[in-house]
Amino acid sequence: QVQLVESGGGSVQAGGSLRLSCAASRTTLDTYCMGWFRQASGKEREGLAVIDSLGQTQYADSVKGRFTISHDKVKKLLFLQINSLSPEDTAMYYCAARFGCVARTSGVLRQNLFPYWGQGTQVTVSS
Repeated sequence: QVQLVESGGGSVQAGGSLRLSCAASRTTLDTYCMGWFRQASGKEREGLAVIDSLGQTQYADSVKGRFTISHDKVKKLLFLQINSLSPEDTAMYYCAARFGCVARTSGVLRQNLFPYWGQGTQVTVSS
C-alpha cells in the first residue's frame, strides 16, 4: 500500500508558474512509475506526465515543453513544475503510483493502470 499526499496548488494569475509536490509513504526496490493527472470540472481525468524509478519520463503531447516532472527518490517526493499557466490549466491535480512500470511504454498514462492515488490539490488560474 502507498499513501500519496499532494501539495502546492493554489490560485495564480495567467502566465505564472506553480510547483506541485507529492509525498509518498514508501517506495520499493521494484520498478515503479509515478504520474500526474488532472481533472477539470465537467471533464474526464487526463494523464499529464509520468516518471519511473530510472528517471525516464513521458509527457502527454498537450503539456510537452510547459510541464516538467521530477522526483527526489531519497525524500520520496514527486514534483510537477508548471509554467506559463493559463485558465485552461484550472483543475484538480492528482499524483498516482503503480509498480512494475517503465515510463517509456505506450499507454503508460492510462489512469486505470494506477492503483494508488492522492486526494488532489486544486490549481485555479485567473486571466
